[in-house]
Amino acid sequence: MLEAKSFSQPDESREFGHGNLKIVKIGSGTIGLTTFEPGWKWSIDVKPIAGTDSCQVDHAGYVISGRMKIVLNDGTEAEVGPGNVFTVPPGHDAWTVGDEACVVVDWAGNAAYAKR
Repeated sequence: MLEAKSFSQPDESREFGHGNLKIVKIGSGTIGLTTFEPGWKWSIDVKPIAGTDSCQVDHAGYVISGRMKIVLNDGTEAEVGPGNVFTVPPGHDAWTVGDEACVVVDWAGNAAYAKR
């Protein structure tokens, strides 16, 4: 079946502190467009929603703009920016770097992310 959807008319939207997530459900997948504003940090903005000590969602994404620092529970860290494709396993914290919003398309972890 052919489908086409737009993030301008998402199936679901979620707000969390310094960010928001727009979700489209297409085919058997859930794809999210997430905007992490300057000052966003998972452990401050999403932890109260998730109720866990670190993010337990598996992510696979593409950074459109901005930068994000990601630190795994074991101390492994990386910084991603425009044009980067990345995967992040469960068990991490992350935050926006700098004064520009970090905008990410994520095709792995959106079904449960920041869901109340």
